[in-house]
Amino acid sequence: MNVTKTRVLIVDDHEHAREAIEVILSMDVSFEVIGVVTNGQEAIDFMDKWLPDLILMDIQMPVMNGLEATSRIKQIFPYVKIVMITVSDDMLHLLEAIKRGAQGYLLKNLEPSTWLEYLHSIINEEAPLSRDVAYQILKEVNVKEYKQTEVKLTTRELDILYGVASGWTNKEIASQYEISEYTVKNHMKNILQKLQLQNRVQLTRYALEQGLIQDMNRPHL
Repeated sequence: MNVTKTRVLIVDDHEHAREAIEVILSMDVSFEVIGVVTNGQEAIDFMDKWLPDLILMDIQMPVMNGLEATSRIKQIFPYVKIVMITVSDDMLHLLEAIKRGAQGYLLKNLEPSTWLEYLHSIINEEAPLSRDVAYQILKEVNVKEYKQTEVKLTTRELDILYGVASGWTNKEIASQYEISEYTVKNHMKNILQKLQLQNRVQLTRYALEQGLIQDMNRPHL
């Protein structure tokens, strides 16, 4: 049986970190490391020739850090998925990375199984923002500064939107509203199409900026 491989670029200036990441990815046949570079500029240079599906990007690096590299890569290649990898859960860095277009982040000290599960969810566009990050985005946005969107969402779509902005997984959303995960995924596709967005990170930001999440008293998990 042929496995569709996700082509991965690793960007980290520490040799041991690069080797450890390669070992983790080698545990899953669906990931193929096609490149390993040591800074953001090298990552940009690599993109033109090889165009990976997924970039694992360290934040603190010489020459060009991961935040700047993420911004530049996303401007040219908006569909590539970028996951920040870091030793610290510094909320400011993580929030900035998401603002610049990153799909998510992983701490280097997490278990390999957690890494692989999370990366699969990123590829399938199911990975939630953590509740802390969603909360920080909410704190930074003054919804009164934005006009209410003209896009019409159904009551159920607003429920799904609230769950995404709250950092819930598809499974948690399905459980909360007593629907199937398949139904949640279909609602997500419809919402993204209506709002002309690409993924749930953009969806969270858009929902908060546009004031679509008006009722913050909905049930919490």
